[in-house]
Amino acid sequence: MIIFGTSSKLVQLAILNLLCGFCGNPAAHALRKRVTKFSLFFIPLFPIAPARHSIQCTFCGAHTEVPKEAAEQMLAQNGAPSGHPVPGPGTNGAPQQPGPQPGNPYAARPPQQHGNPYSS
Repeated sequence: MIIFGTSSKLVQLAILNLLCGFCGNPAAHALRKRVTKFSLFFIPLFPIAPARHSIQCTFCGAHTEVPKEAAEQMLAQNGAPSGHPVPGPGTNGAPQQPGPQPGNPYAARPPQQHGNPYSS
């Protein structure tokens, strides 16, 4: 008897501070990669489909698939080498800030500073 099938693994590559394209809030977004592999006797052997990258807003939960090139660009702007998992913010006590991303609906923006409307 031969037991075979597929297994998928979800790897979180980075946490990015981006402006959500759905809710419009600046929030943390998890950049993730899913790889599906052929398994024989519950041992993953080789990928059967290309890796799929996605980001998910931690504020509203919106989930969007992104092309591999865009995911690599986000990782590069975040200061991570391409293809290597990165620990989330807080590893050295400071959150990670990506630079501007032209042509991306999830463009990074600096936090807005609002003055006190009740001060004179």
